[in-house]
This record gives sequence, structure tokens and C-alpha cells, in this order.
Amino acid sequence: MVDLSRPTGPRIIAVANQKGGVGKTTTAINLAAGLAEAGSRVLVVDLDPQGNASTGLGVEDRDWTTYDLILDDAPLEAVVQETEIDGLLVIPATVDLSSADIELISNEKRSYLLHDALRQTSIDRFELDFVLIDCPPSLNLLTVNAMVASHSVLVPLQSEFFALEGLSQLMLTIREVRQTANPDLRIEGVVLTMYDNRNNLSRQVEKDARDNLGEMVFKTKIPRNVRVSEAPSYALPVLQYDSGSLGAMAYRHLAREVIHKNKNVAA
Repeated sequence: MVDLSRPTGPRIIAVANQKGGVGKTTTAINLAAGLAEAGSRVLVVDLDPQGNASTGLGVEDRDWTTYDLILDDAPLEAVVQETEIDGLLVIPATVDLSSADIELISNEKRSYLLHDALRQTSIDRFELDFVLIDCPPSLNLLTVNAMVASHSVLVPLQSEFFALEGLSQLMLTIREVRQTANPDLRIEGVVLTMYDNRNNLSRQVEKDARDNLGEMVFKTKIPRNVRVSEAPSYALPVLQYDSGSLGAMAYRHLAREVIHKNKNVAA
């Protein structure tokens, strides 16, 4: 049952960038772990057909997935799973989502299906503070669904040449969604990923980003860190894999920034 008039509910943030390899999924699962560690209850919605967020959170059972939630109108109780991390839940994904774009085209509510699914009254039983949606690395109907469903968009930006140029199409898509389906959608922030302070290029990308985007850029920078890269192969966020690593500490700082921006949602 959907009650679109409900004023309360978790803060929903889409983690999006149409360019692959920018640390999108890594940011989604580690930010979620950081928020959970800080005392929030967090749901990760894996909307990427590759299912990497599900794998990175140790999900093995994928009988019920985001495909069922969006296209088969499955209840939240059927698709939400607990993880090994206290306060962190997940709706997993499989390659079945690859066909979702084609199946969504003929649905007149095609852009609103995830919006309505995440506003079922049954979501209250999970007592969530945040929902993080890990979007696919493309600006397709799944990503549009995520933006229509969300309060804001968090953009991971790789600290490499041409990084800012790739943002223009994403910003255009956000603007279109604002104009047509979700006028309250805002930018949660841009987070620099794979940052190397010893590298002149990383520092120049940071300067360009802050000059162009100002306060929109998070203070936290996610370093290029081997522990962050290793953690998914152990099906763990880096905060659990190596709690004292530079990557884990950076995601803790990012979680604090997100909580501060949304302090009316989580303490």
C-alpha cells in the first residue's frame, strides 16, 4: 500500500554517475557502513544489474531483488534483507535488471515505480534513517527512477583528467527530473574519489571542482587506498575489513558530513 501524502520517512539519496569506475558502488556501500556505524539505520537499494553492491555487502540469497520490487510490485518485506552489519539492510540486484529498461518503456508510470515502492507504508517497520540507491553507470530509466524516488543525488567524482566534463550530462538529467517529476530534488554533494595528494592532477581536479562547484563539494576526499580496493573481495565494506585504514577513516568523515547535512533526520 502506498501513501504518497506521508510527510515522514527516511532520507533517500541516489548515488549516481553515468561514468563507470569512479567509485560509485564503493561509495554507496562504505558510506552506508559509515552511517550505520554512527548509529543510523540504512537501507542500500542495489539498482545496478552488475549487483556489485550486493556482493560487497556479502549477499548470497538473491531470490527476491530490486527487479521484483520495481517490476513485479513485490512488498518491501519480501525484498529487504539484513546484512552482517548492525543497522545496515539491503535490497539486492541480479543481472535480471538488465532487461528492466525495455520492460519499463511500456509502463505509463515507468519513472515512478521505485518512488512508489519506497513509499509503501510498510517501510516504517524498518525504522530507517537513510536509503542509499546505488545507480547503474548510465543515464537510463533505472537511474531516472532513482532520481524521481530520491530527495538528493550524491555524485562520486574520480580525481582524474576530464572528470568535471563528464558531470555536465548528469547535471542536465538532474535538471530534467526536477522540471518534470521531482521538483525538490537537490544535489547532496560531490565527493572526490581515488584522490592522491601526492599527485598534481588530483590536486588540480580538486581545485577545479571547488572553483566550479563551491560548497557542493564535500570537504572529505576519498583516498586511493589498497584496503578500499581489497575489501569487496572479502564481501565487506572497508570499515569492517580494515577499520583503521585511511579509506575507512575517510568514509567515516563522509558519513559525518552527510549526517550533518541531514541533521533533522539523524543525530
